[in-house]
Amino acid sequence: MASNKGGRKRLGDRKREHAITLRFNGTELEKVKSILQSYNLDFRKRGTVGPFLRKLILNGKTIKQKQVPDGLSNLSYQINRIGANINQLVKIANYKNMRSPNSNLERELQKANELMLELIETINAKNQK
Repeated sequence: MASNKGGRKRLGDRKREHAITLRFNGTELEKVKSILQSYNLDFRKRGTVGPFLRKLILNGKTIKQKQVPDGLSNLSYQINRIGANINQLVKIANYKNMRSPNSNLERELQKANELMLELIETINAKNQK
């Protein structure tokens, strides 16, 4: 048999059969272009982006994210449910106009705020004269 005299080399078992499509918005595409420029690659040239991204992904280091243990996720679920129950109780209390134990304190704070406003107005009036 005659040997291959030229042309494209056969990939054999290295043939890439699977495709993944990526879509970028405008700002993301500009970032990709700037990364390519930092490696002196031309974005417009056919066959530069794919191999570059392939090498970047396959040779790059990945960071393994820590996962929450199953027991903790169940605990956080239960805490969220308790919070929901508390919210429901507060909603019912407000709906039925139940008085809060701090209602006297709230009235006193409101009176103190009114007195402070009067004092500030008096001081401002004296400073203007």
